[in-house]
Amino acid sequence: MNNEKIISLEEIDQTRFWGVNDNLLDFVRVLFPKLKLIVRGEMLKVIGADDDIASFEQKLEAMKTYYDRFGHINENAIVQIMENNVGPESETNDEILVHGRNGLLVKARTPNQHRLVEAVRENDMVFAIGPAGTGKTYTAVAMAVRALKNKEVRRIILTRPAVEAGENLGFLPGDLRDKLDPYLQPLYDALRDMIPQQKLLSYWEDNTIEIAPLAFMRGRTLDNAFVILDEAQNATSAQLKMFLTRMGRNAKFVVTGDITQIDLPRNQQSGLVEATRLLKNIEGISVIELDNSDVIRHRLVTKIIRAYDKADNNN
Repeated sequence: MNNEKIISLEEIDQTRFWGVNDNLLDFVRVLFPKLKLIVRGEMLKVIGADDDIASFEQKLEAMKTYYDRFGHINENAIVQIMENNVGPESETNDEILVHGRNGLLVKARTPNQHRLVEAVRENDMVFAIGPAGTGKTYTAVAMAVRALKNKEVRRIILTRPAVEAGENLGFLPGDLRDKLDPYLQPLYDALRDMIPQQKLLSYWEDNTIEIAPLAFMRGRTLDNAFVILDEAQNATSAQLKMFLTRMGRNAKFVVTGDITQIDLPRNQQSGLVEATRLLKNIEGISVIELDNSDVIRHRLVTKIIRAYDKADNNN
């Protein structure tokens, strides 16, 4: 038996909440096919079974909380609200690392990612080791953006060994950023998720966010900065030692890498392997290992990693 419930929305801008031509209302209708939703001015009539109405009311309250907090709502935010049993109003500031673009809530999603977040909070230098898709780089970038927004640091510096170019970038076309784009794309992608485009461009222009090839870090002292070295398994021992000793006052260093995907020549040892062995017991330095259970990409990525691991173990 269907019942009817009238919900007041008088405190909400209907156009901004439901979208142009009620496109978000139509989206919500698709998510609740057992209910009939009718908007009349500032009133929402909900028709359906009691259990379905109760579930809808809980999600609607979460949507209203999100709207009150951010002044807008969109499909991506609604999907996140629907997937969470308790909605975004239960998220604490500690759980959410960054309020990203288009309502994206960036947070640690696996136990090892939570360990990584805590390690970065408690240590000035952290090594995050794990296979592709485990979120080590994305989480590091989120922590960097959070630190910048909270004014804990003045700038973010991103670096990566350009192994394919032999760190000799002069022959590549364009300016420095053009030369590095192919190697730093995962970092760019993460930043674009977390910072509005115009703000990100201004950060690049005034070097609040700096892109620096590993070879160009020599001789610098990095103060008041959150520094991320990505793909560190492709740094030689000399390069990584040089990088780690660039740390200045009030700096956070996060070094990420996958020791199963080393692209260095066979006669060169990965500096990441050596550094984690030498430094793991030093106070203020933490080594966090992520594994296949942390893979949050497409489900096939986990299966692919396991298949290769199995083949390696059989060889």
